Amino acid sequence: MKTLYLVRHTTPAVAPGICYGQLDVDVADSFAAEADHVLNTLPPPQLILSSPLLRTRRLAEHLALAHSCELRSDARLKEKHFGVWEGKAWEHIAREEIDAWANDFMGYAAAGGESAQQLLLRMQTLLDDLAQLPQQHVALVTHAGSIRAMLALLGNIALEEIADWEIGFGTVIGVRL
Repeated sequence: MKTLYLVRHTTPAVAPGICYGQLDVDVADSFAAEADHVLNTLPPPQLILSSPLLRTRRLAEHLALAHSCELRSDARLKEKHFGVWEGKAWEHIAREEIDAWANDFMGYAAAGGESAQQLLLRMQTLLDDLAQLPQQHVALVTHAGSIRAMLALLGNIALEEIADWEIGFGTVIGVRL
C-alpha cells in the first residue's frame, strides 16, 4: 500500500488577510526553523512532488536534499487560483462576490480563477497518476486548499464539509492510497 505524506508549505512572506492562492510569494524569515521541524516530522520519502510555487519549492528542495531523494515539480499541486482576487486583501473584495462564492462554494470562480470543483478534478487526476507510481512513500509539498481537496477525495467527504479545516503551515499528514 502506498503512503502519501501531504505537506503544507511553511509560513509565506505575505501580510495577514491577503488572498494569495497562486500568487508566487516567498517564505517568511522563520523558514529555516519551520523547514527543520517538517524534516524531523516527515518519514523518509522515496520521492517528493512539489507545487512549482516558490513557497512550496523551497521546502521541497530542503527536504529532498536532506533525504537524498528525487524531487519533481507538478503544477497540479498548486493552490486554488483565485483569479482577480489574488494579492487583494479579503476585506477589499466586493461583498457580493464573497456572497456569490458562499452561495455556490463548489461552482463559483472569481474572474480568471478556478472553482472548487475544478480544483477537485485537478487533484483527482493527480491521485490517479500517483497510484501508478512505483514509489511507496511519496511526499507532496503543497497548499492547504490542495490538501483539503485530496482529503475530501480520499475520504469520500464533500469538500464543503471540510473547507474550514485548519491545516497549519508545516503540517504533515500521512494517508494511505
